[in-house]
Amino acid sequence: MRTEDVLTAIATGLWRWDNASGIVSLDAEAARLLGLPAEPARLTEATARSRFHPVDWNEIDGVVALAVAEGTLAEARLRVMDERGRVLRTVRSRSKPLVEGRGYQLVGTLQEVAEQPPGTAARTPVTGDWRRSREAFLLDAGRALAEARSTAEVLRVAASLSMPGFSPDGLAVFGLAGDRLTIIGHHGHSEGDEDPFSSMSLATDYPAAEVARTGHAIYLPAPEDYLRRYPVTWPLARRFGRRSWAFLPLVVAGRTMGAWMAAFKHPVAFTPDERSVLTTVARMLAQALARAGVAESERELSLGLQRTMMPALGPGLPGVRVAARYVPTGGGLQVGGDWYDVIRLPGGTSRTGGHGAGRIALVIGDVQGHDVRAAGLMGQLRIALRAYAAEGHRPDAVLSRASRFLYGITDGDGEGEDDGGRGGPRFATCLYLEVDLETGTVDIARAGHPDPAIRMNDGTVLLRPTAGGLPLGIVPDTDYPTTRLTLDPGETLMICTDGLLETGGHDLDSGWDRLRALLEAHEGDDLERLADSLVEGVHGPRSHHATGPLADRREDDIAVLLLSLRPAGAPKEAPRRTLMTIAQAEPERIAEAREQVRQLLHDWTDEDQLDAAVLMVSEMVTNVLVHTDGDALLTAEVACTEKTRRLRVEVSDTSDELPHKRHPGEMASSGRGLVLMEMLADAWGVDPRGEGKAIWFELNEPGTAR
Repeated sequence: MRTEDVLTAIATGLWRWDNASGIVSLDAEAARLLGLPAEPARLTEATARSRFHPVDWNEIDGVVALAVAEGTLAEARLRVMDERGRVLRTVRSRSKPLVEGRGYQLVGTLQEVAEQPPGTAARTPVTGDWRRSREAFLLDAGRALAEARSTAEVLRVAASLSMPGFSPDGLAVFGLAGDRLTIIGHHGHSEGDEDPFSSMSLATDYPAAEVARTGHAIYLPAPEDYLRRYPVTWPLARRFGRRSWAFLPLVVAGRTMGAWMAAFKHPVAFTPDERSVLTTVARMLAQALARAGVAESERELSLGLQRTMMPALGPGLPGVRVAARYVPTGGGLQVGGDWYDVIRLPGGTSRTGGHGAGRIALVIGDVQGHDVRAAGLMGQLRIALRAYAAEGHRPDAVLSRASRFLYGITDGDGEGEDDGGRGGPRFATCLYLEVDLETGTVDIARAGHPDPAIRMNDGTVLLRPTAGGLPLGIVPDTDYPTTRLTLDPGETLMICTDGLLETGGHDLDSGWDRLRALLEAHEGDDLERLADSLVEGVHGPRSHHATGPLADRREDDIAVLLLSLRPAGAPKEAPRRTLMTIAQAEPERIAEAREQVRQLLHDWTDEDQLDAAVLMVSEMVTNVLVHTDGDALLTAEVACTEKTRRLRVEVSDTSDELPHKRHPGEMASSGRGLVLMEMLADAWGVDPRGEGKAIWFELNEPGTAR
């Protein structure tokens, strides 16, 4: 008996669908099942489509694509319609895709089947219920997997997925490394259950190993199927009491990176719909694991670069406490151009000539850009600065040499995000401080960087204006004037990059106001806690410092460095003091001197006295710059007496000529300085010095008991 006769006897038809030509060939029985005359026929794809319910036909593409990808049979249930749109019968199609170049042919059978019982209708593609729940599940799963940022998060999401109608109760993800397959995560198993599968050769007679070798999914609907195909490893799987298993490849960009197992305690037939859901989840899982792996590699590289480029704090000197934070900008490799450094300077003597604790250098800087090249230049510049400091150069010489070095390695070279993709040199801002640990003197050289700030013992915060030059690397030969200030025991010096100031839409002025409030609100002398509060005050409590990854995107890199010389038992009520030099060539710094006095008297109760103090300082400094050839040294101090606070301000210069009180006429433009002091100050005077003189005044704050 011919095969065709046998198939006709059991009401089974044969058909062939040529995807390239769009022709569907039917034998006589297949034509009858489609409501056509019972004779062989050749139909166009459009004609064949008109014989099926449109909802069912739309399922065909997905079923065939799944079968082509898995190398399995394409199976579907289809409703046959007549010319009036009524359902004639339901047929089951089973076909084998034969791939030919870019096209394929489907060769299969058609067989009439009974209508699905009401209880199972929602599990078939004949109704839209299954499809709607499946699509909703896949949308939720895709969203959850896309938001996972680490391998652990991806595995937690995979374990929580509730598939429509057939949720697995056991999951395992296998990773491929060379010729070995290892478990990188599992769910629904006890601790230690993974041991037999923790590391296996790809040649192992195990479904996951075969999936990783071939890239094709394996479905085992029953324990008998598992035993028949994998008798060697069946005893290991039997003890878990599962009834069905699906092993699917994890493929990214055409490369198999592992396998995913979904195990079920109830029998699963693995219909085309169920296989389609599992395949889609496996693809999303593979993409999520690949993204997480790249992100984790970048974070590890970022942390490695940070550990390499950032110093270990604490020079090991008594009475010195240092804290720092580095927060790279978010996105990509979390490295940038900001850096800080703490350098133990050579020699055991201070610049004053005494033998004491020695000297250290504090460095903070910002190379233009937030990319890998900026990080590389930062590393080179940091090494160069360390070398120049180790040679014993003064701060101005260190920055001059560093500027020449950076100009030499970047002139006309490189492209970066900040120069719009055009080749050109990079520059860097920098602040270099040499601290004498015995005397507390700090010599500062500044290259286009924000000024330092000092938090005094009583919580008052002063921004200390310093002389400066161009950023490093702009021109090869640049001078960097130095500024000297004194850091008293218990005071905290803060230096930072502009990211700490300007993040959140602030400019330098409003950014300093925000930081001043944070510094003044800090209680105690814990520098680590203060450093955390500064960063969190800018980014919120989710911020991390240099040892951890960022949780959200940053606007700019941040580096902040804090130093305190407080020895054990340092007095808490030391006078509040500021000191600055106004050079002959810098008359514009008179405004900075006025601002220094205002900051020093930020909590002075008498506003009229505050205005008077600012006016007298302006007169005293201007008098030095106009009537002498030297610079003016301003010293201001707020000290507490038993009943009140007293402000004492001195302006000294190197001229021996003493000022005389004059009686200027009504139209005179000068000569009123001493007259104003006599009117406004509680006490004032002029003291000759060994070299030069000092003019001073005092104000007593009324109504205070400090």
